[in-house]
Amino acid sequence: MATEKISFLLNWQPTPYHIPIYIAQLKGYFKDAGVDISILEPSNPSDVTELIGSGKIDMGLKAMVHTLAAKARGFPVTSVASLLDEPFTGVLYLEGSGITPDFHSLKGKRIGYVGEFGKIQIDELTKHYGMTPDDYTAVRCGMNVAKYIIEGKIDAGIGIECIQQVELEDYLKKQGRPISDAKMLRIDKLAELGCCCFCTILYICNDKFLEANPEKVRKFLVAIKRATDYILSNPKQAWEEYSDFKPQMTSQLNQKMFERCFAYFSESLYNVHRDWRKVTAYGKRLEILPQDYQSNYSNEYLSWPEPKEVDDPTKAQEMMLAHQEECKACGGYRRLAV
Repeated sequence: MATEKISFLLNWQPTPYHIPIYIAQLKGYFKDAGVDISILEPSNPSDVTELIGSGKIDMGLKAMVHTLAAKARGFPVTSVASLLDEPFTGVLYLEGSGITPDFHSLKGKRIGYVGEFGKIQIDELTKHYGMTPDDYTAVRCGMNVAKYIIEGKIDAGIGIECIQQVELEDYLKKQGRPISDAKMLRIDKLAELGCCCFCTILYICNDKFLEANPEKVRKFLVAIKRATDYILSNPKQAWEEYSDFKPQMTSQLNQKMFERCFAYFSESLYNVHRDWRKVTAYGKRLEILPQDYQSNYSNEYLSWPEPKEVDDPTKAQEMMLAHQEECKACGGYRRLAV
């Protein structure tokens, strides 16, 4: 049966950084743009690129490294915009676990990962540091990395600063422990990448859908840009509206996650060329991409001016780290002026 709806699949259950999609829906921005969106939630986050790439779903969200790997594996998808830029990603652990800033301290530990590529990353890092996959026990956790650390099922696990690390900090606070006991070994530092962009969250499309419906995609992105602008200008009100629409968001923990995600939201939505070059090279290093692979992204569906990329991305990352530490200490909705 034919339908005019665009089916849109989240990369996880509704979470604080999904707010632009829901704000665009509840405030009628999609309708104003002339598109009708059906927002879907995956039962397994690892299925997202396969469902979109096979044409069962039109559009959705996924991290950059997964978007690259999907097309290399025969699931044709293209990134048409960015949602969350370069959230700090790394191996999370708690003080007192026997893990230190020395990566070799992970030897003999149980390390959790979300899906297949997290395991590949850890295997490549162990090799980079003269270790092997036999030197640690890999545990697939899905999105429950923080929960598994808290329950003692793993010693450490891959997560992002504005979600899983916030979960660990919330746990520590309730235990009367300093939130600084939640630690992270950043993968960009460990792997000498110079960026955290492999976990940039993207708006992706099935290639056949994109080719057949370019105007629908443009209209979708106009609505998302309008929602993003609204959120960045009115974060407190936007969060209250999102929480009313999705009652499971109504908690101090989710609000804290939103505060920490706030600095990472892409204002322009543009795919960053530098980041795509770096992550494509990283994918080749991980051997999940062939050496002649061409990055699968496009900015042609965005109808506003493209911003200039930062001159010193390493300095920008250092500034973001200091910014997020301030946000951790003081809370509130803070954007970084680079």
